Amino acid sequence: MKKRILYPIALVVVLVGLAFTGPAERYFEIAKNLDIFATLFKEVNALYVDEVNPNTLVRTGIDAMLASLDPYTNYIPEDEVEDFRTINTGQYGGIGAVTREIGNRTVVTMIMEGYGAQKGGLKIGDEVLKIDDLELSKLSREQSSQLMKGQVGTPVSLTVRRIGVEQPIKLDFKREKIKVNNVPYFGMVGKDIAYIHLSDFTPDAGKEVRNALVALKEQGAQGVILDLRGNPGGLLIEAVNITNLFLPKGKMVVSTKGKIPENNLNYETLNNPTDTEIPVAVLINRGSASASEIVAGTLQDYDRGVVLGEKSYGKGLVQVSRPLSYNSQLKVTTAKYYTPTGRCIQVLDYGHRRDDGSVGSIPDSLKKAFKTTNGRTVYDGGGIEPDVKIQPVEAHPLTQVLFEKGFIFDFATQYVYKHQQPADARNFNLSDEDYQQFITWMKDKNYSYKSYLEFGLQQFSEEAKKEKYYSDLKNQIEQIQARIAESKKNELVMYKDQIKMLLEEEIVSRYFLEKGGIETGFKHDQEVKKAIDVLHNAPQYKKILNIQ
Repeated sequence: MKKRILYPIALVVVLVGLAFTGPAERYFEIAKNLDIFATLFKEVNALYVDEVNPNTLVRTGIDAMLASLDPYTNYIPEDEVEDFRTINTGQYGGIGAVTREIGNRTVVTMIMEGYGAQKGGLKIGDEVLKIDDLELSKLSREQSSQLMKGQVGTPVSLTVRRIGVEQPIKLDFKREKIKVNNVPYFGMVGKDIAYIHLSDFTPDAGKEVRNALVALKEQGAQGVILDLRGNPGGLLIEAVNITNLFLPKGKMVVSTKGKIPENNLNYETLNNPTDTEIPVAVLINRGSASASEIVAGTLQDYDRGVVLGEKSYGKGLVQVSRPLSYNSQLKVTTAKYYTPTGRCIQVLDYGHRRDDGSVGSIPDSLKKAFKTTNGRTVYDGGGIEPDVKIQPVEAHPLTQVLFEKGFIFDFATQYVYKHQQPADARNFNLSDEDYQQFITWMKDKNYSYKSYLEFGLQQFSEEAKKEKYYSDLKNQIEQIQARIAESKKNELVMYKDQIKMLLEEEIVSRYFLEKGGIETGFKHDQEVKKAIDVLHNAPQYKKILNIQ
């Protein structure tokens, strides 16, 4: 990091000092330091012993300068603007296929329903060999990703390798406008509980949630689960629209406060709600951030729903994008946001870095208490604390390795070519016989890993050597290592439940795409099960929300 900051250091220093100067002096300091930066760059470019790439040099300086502020203030050059636009709008020109790299292979991991990839015969599990006539083995991940996307209406061909087919298959497509759904799934869990999975906050997120809620109420929903787990956020206005579904018109949802008065804004619900009475359960976890936290925090502040799961990420900062020269853009943090009670849930204090440049969490002693509508106590400065905490089941290192190296993916691909499609996703179960076939299939596979216990034992051994105790403990350490190695021979049986769950989701997604993968996961989902229990238990629901 020190090396990366060398180039823009003068500019970074002046940004700190400018806060203590008047307007005229500020403009002089800006001009002076920009001149210093320009002349420094010219001298380095002219005199440095090796050839330097001016684009790389300046990009390094810009990135280091912005990194000294916060992780969300970023420079977006022209060649990355399209990807940035895709993230913010959920739209791009393509065929509707998602790929992933497994080793040196690029494989199709998901097909979006109703788009060209599905209609043109592409299948999950296909290995992409060529895009048009360019071999993927000769391209970077970024280059191949750019080739898949393109202008709507333009042709593109994929050459793929498929299980059971000797020769590669060439498939032709025409790129179309792809809209990634904010709500990839909604349906009933149980006879009277609605489930809505919200994965993004791009345009129309509020509309998609409303349509799902209306449809599920028509099916008899008496309670609703809004799943925000892993949702990184997005457009603030869509968070307002979603809370508006459950809150009356004219209610404060969120306020923003920044250095410039124009950024001090209040956002209220503007429309008539869909339902202000239906019981609501909101699911969050460590991956729920930004707009997700606005929705969860606002409903919590008004005691409009029970929040379940883990503490959320803790991102209470607002960004806007600004155009720069040469079609580039700046995404810059302009304000902090506050929930209706007045709490900011930002967990890291980027404005007060330590001497070494690191950032610390806001200490508990500085966190403030706030009261919800019904008098419950909530706190700022640390994400959204759930009303009902649920400890997640951590994936064992073995399970992670099997997923990351693609063994679960590859077995699922082979499975579907040998078995007929199941009747439905929810009731699919991988039989014990099928799982035994997976164990047999894994016998010649390399999936070595270190367990948490092995990491701990390694650290213990290193400390023992430092303290000169290792020779006395060597025999015991080696005995433990041997017993661990013996136990690992049965590890695929020991962690069957976790591995089988991933296998079932991967297999079902081949038949029923993303919706199927979500549905088959319900039977293992402890958070969903707990939410159903809370919504079915009216006295408990009222007690949690302090409803008199």
